Amino acid sequence: MYTLLRRILFTLPPETAHRVALAGLDVAAASGLLKALIPPPANLPVKVMGLDFPNPVGLAAGLDKNADHLLGLGALGFGFIEVGTVTPQPQPGNPSPRMFRLPEHHAIINRMGFNNEGLDHLVARVAKRRYAGVLGINVGKNKDTPAEEAESDYRKGIAAVYDYADYITVNVSSPNTPGLRDLQFGDSLRQLLTAIKEEQGIQHQATGRYVPLAVKIAPDMDDEEIRFVANALLEAGIDGVVATNTTISREAVKGHRHAGEAGGLSGDPVREPSLRVIRGLYQVLGDEIPIIGVGGIRDGGSAAEKIRAGARLVQVYTGFIYRGPALVRESVEAIRALKAGHQA
Repeated sequence: MYTLLRRILFTLPPETAHRVALAGLDVAAASGLLKALIPPPANLPVKVMGLDFPNPVGLAAGLDKNADHLLGLGALGFGFIEVGTVTPQPQPGNPSPRMFRLPEHHAIINRMGFNNEGLDHLVARVAKRRYAGVLGINVGKNKDTPAEEAESDYRKGIAAVYDYADYITVNVSSPNTPGLRDLQFGDSLRQLLTAIKEEQGIQHQATGRYVPLAVKIAPDMDDEEIRFVANALLEAGIDGVVATNTTISREAVKGHRHAGEAGGLSGDPVREPSLRVIRGLYQVLGDEIPIIGVGGIRDGGSAAEKIRAGARLVQVYTGFIYRGPALVRESVEAIRALKAGHQA
């Protein structure tokens, strides 16, 4: 059924298809149709960052930037959902067209630019949510906030969503906000990590509730940079790391008519770069800081290989666009089989 639906949706421009699909999902969930049509995966509980996940397969940030579609997405069997990226102030993002499908490569290029309705809108939505599952909220900085003031935007984001998130992800790796990725390195990273941990401590003391902080990083790092990031996360006491965001490399799609489009490339081409980062992180982090593996998950095997590489949880995005809800169940079952094999 999803294959037929995808054919129809892919006749529309990508952003239009995105809006139509999410609106239809909400209607189907509200009517009970989703529950009847999509059997949830069997439970495969896992405890990560002190949180209990019904299964280790989540939805990555970016699909539901404003938390407008939690009802529909929450009916698809995800073990957790991450919404955002949200910035303190609303912003329109980059001019359209800004999303491109590369079906031959099972990939997407996007340069959305953190388009979102801002913190006030997202907080209002999550405050009234009916979705009872694990919710991550991904926060970023506004495009017009200078890099030297980025810390302030991240603090605002953490403070605003703290009461409503089960965990918070700090996004320093989107290629579509100028200068953002520079925050992943050197003193900039150390200062930012110190600031967000301080803000977490302030909110923890004020609320009596500890909300874990994760940091989302890029796949475009060499081995030395991966080790630096891992050690910085350890030193700061960060609770988790999301690896990885989209890639700026076009090596895997060279010659494609969209290869020259600016933006982040996701899907199959980021599968191996993401695995390389996960393995590099795990060599340093071990089990001290859990890794959430993202990038190029298109089937159960590619979900399980993220776990095998050192991830504790995985997230899907582009693979979900191409495969639909079946990918969630297939990934859960592949991870179950992997764990059963280890136990045997």
